[in-house]
Amino acid sequence: MGDDNDDRIDFGAIPPPIDALLQHGVSLSRHDKAAADAVFREALARDPSVLASYFCLYKIHAYGGRLETALAAAEAGLAEAARQAALPADWTGWTADALAKAAPASARFALYTLKAVAFIRLRLGEPEAAQSRLDALATLGASEGMGGAVVADLMRAVA
Repeated sequence: MGDDNDDRIDFGAIPPPIDALLQHGVSLSRHDKAAADAVFREALARDPSVLASYFCLYKIHAYGGRLETALAAAEAGLAEAARQAALPADWTGWTADALAKAAPASARFALYTLKAVAFIRLRLGEPEAAQSRLDALATLGASEGMGGAVVADLMRAVA
């Protein structure tokens, strides 16, 4: 990976050993997706509370077209973010008030990952499931801030 800090991703305040694994996984993802997957899974096994590990895992699989694997990782990350934010496990029970009271980083990750799940569901050919998540983001007032409009534009293009 080298010592060039310009290539480092800022994952926020996470334990240094997990950050090192994620940095290594990102580096590997450029040329060895299977090895990157293994490193991201190792990071999750070491500390399943680090939300960035879920992000890395679902991104690498979504970009690689392994949508079922991406969906599983995103939904696991969504559940962990909801737990950390003290939100209901079922996203349909989230409210703007509960989100406002939640830990900001966890709540933001939960919303961003809900949008990612919508995108993955859309790519899986499940437009109704994608739309229900986008509707929730809009109801929560988080659609624009989370890039939901981009997914909504894709939905209109598919329709």
